[in-house]
Amino acid sequence: MPPRKQSWDLTALLNAADPRAPLAARNLWLARLLEWLRHPASRDESKAVASPSSTLLPVLRLKHLLNVLERNPAHARAFASVITTVWRDVNAVGLFADVGFAPRVALWSEFLHRLRQRLLPNTADTTELSELFGLLFPDVADEHWLLALDDVLLQRLATLLTLAEPAPERAWQEAVLRGLNVLVSAVRSAGLSGALRRRMSVELLSSRPFEQLSTACDQLTAALSHGDKAETGRALVYLRALLKACNLAALSIPEHLDSFGISVDIVFEVEQLMARIQRIEEVLDCLVSDSSQRELVRLLANLVRVVHERRSIRTLFASHYSLLARKVAERSAETGEHYITRNRANYKTMLRHAAGGGAIVAGTTFVKFALLALGLTAFWSGFWAGINFAVSFLIIHMLHWTLATKQPAMTAPAMAAKLQHIGDEAGLADFVDEVANLLRSQFAGILGNLAVVAPLVLGVQLLWQFTFGAPLVGPESAHHVLDSLTPLGPAPLFAAFTGVLLFASSMIAGWVENWFVFYRLESAIAWNPAIIARLGQNRAQRWAHWWRDNITGVAANVSLGMMLGLVPPVLGFFGLPLDVRHITLSTGQLAAAVGALGLDVLSTAPLWWAVLGIALTGVLNLGVSFYLAFSVALRSRGIRVDDRARLSSAIWRRLKQHPGSFFLPPRNG
Repeated sequence: MPPRKQSWDLTALLNAADPRAPLAARNLWLARLLEWLRHPASRDESKAVASPSSTLLPVLRLKHLLNVLERNPAHARAFASVITTVWRDVNAVGLFADVGFAPRVALWSEFLHRLRQRLLPNTADTTELSELFGLLFPDVADEHWLLALDDVLLQRLATLLTLAEPAPERAWQEAVLRGLNVLVSAVRSAGLSGALRRRMSVELLSSRPFEQLSTACDQLTAALSHGDKAETGRALVYLRALLKACNLAALSIPEHLDSFGISVDIVFEVEQLMARIQRIEEVLDCLVSDSSQRELVRLLANLVRVVHERRSIRTLFASHYSLLARKVAERSAETGEHYITRNRANYKTMLRHAAGGGAIVAGTTFVKFALLALGLTAFWSGFWAGINFAVSFLIIHMLHWTLATKQPAMTAPAMAAKLQHIGDEAGLADFVDEVANLLRSQFAGILGNLAVVAPLVLGVQLLWQFTFGAPLVGPESAHHVLDSLTPLGPAPLFAAFTGVLLFASSMIAGWVENWFVFYRLESAIAWNPAIIARLGQNRAQRWAHWWRDNITGVAANVSLGMMLGLVPPVLGFFGLPLDVRHITLSTGQLAAAVGALGLDVLSTAPLWWAVLGIALTGVLNLGVSFYLAFSVALRSRGIRVDDRARLSSAIWRRLKQHPGSFFLPPRNG
């Protein structure tokens, strides 16, 4: 937490400089001095620091400070002594080796660490320069004025510090060297850890670059301590060649993850490893450069930026979950390709599969009414409703049939992939073709679902009434259905909420498949001795292939079914009265209501309000789930749709010229 902003008087600060004060008091004095550099000058001081407006204020005030100290030797000696005694009494190794890096290489541990940094205040009573650094440079703009310090100003400051007793002749070099050794050890340890080593390219590891790092670092340290420039040059070339090889090996890990599943913790560890390699390069520049003061200031400026980046929780999750989101979106895109029709044969197949899905949902509708008639408590009613939905959706999946509302969340990532190629007219035309294919597929899915679920439910109602003298679903439930589906109530909100659940089920499915692939469960089922002993070799192989082919569908259908049943009662427990409205299920319920109330209900307003509500439910189910999935796919791929007007005009042009292509398949393939 940055110190409270207030204006410090320079004369009072210089009078308070006491090299014999406790370390906490000297740390606090240093923080106040740097705060004085940042703050606007008073009217009296503005005359002393007047200079071109293009110069940053802290630089102007530092020049003013040096002018004052050069005219007052007593203040200058006290100032230099405080700076050098603070450096002497604090541990500076962590500043170079630890700042910007997680103490434990795990994403959630880093999240808790950043949360503590944001909520808890820091203290000046510390012997760790890495902890004091955040108090000294609490403003992200400090990076800019540090980089703006010119060589003349740096030399004046270095000359001033030589007034301290004893003079700090390159006192920082030892701390930098120790930090270098810590960094090299951390890189070596991470590169040899099993989690990363197994995922690096075997060819890039053949020269064992990580194992040689410690030896190369020791050689450089020895050459620097002896002042041997020739040996230092050779050791530096050797160490930097190893660092380049280590960096290339680390860069091969994402390629492995693309093929074998993503882990955010591994991605986080790789980024930490590569950031440490970059820090080593910056530290080496400080040690061997002819302008070491300039390189040291540049390193400090980078540390200021890193400190503030590490406080950001949003940046942490945005950077590390984007790769997982991309992999989930890609897996959804692979599945979504099966839901897009591109010719008449695909269109007819979609209609047949959707009709089968509608038939299953007809049975789901009656089971739902039966569960409501049992009068169970809210939780158990939701639980068994979720089981009902999940079993129905799984049957649809196993029979390779279709439920229309599952399509948008799966097809959106496939659509997003097409946006990468809209730079030319051919790519734009392909994207418009895909939009037409998608809308046509959605239309076929909904048409097939509703064309079967409504007459089938109505037929069962009429048959039951003809056989037993009363409909299977009674008039009381029918009136409740009409009231719940009207768009004049909360039904549109519930339909949009259902779209969110449809999207969430697709993300869960992608995550589960990524988890299945990452932990190599297909191989485990096929080759685990205990499983083979129980199932036999051939059956274990078949089970492994079956789970690999169906894990996404099982996860999507089970998660969707249980969320549709359980989420409303759970939210109701917390005072959020949200419910679900699914177009196919709602159509089945409406058909049951017509069967219970008789055909005379067709002339009443509540029925047609319910019909309008179902149409709106379908739009919101499909639109919300598609929008969310499309947005995630765009963000995870880093795609920015800058020319939205060009896309819109192309789609509208196709709609005017060939409106039927959005609803009916082309005559040719």
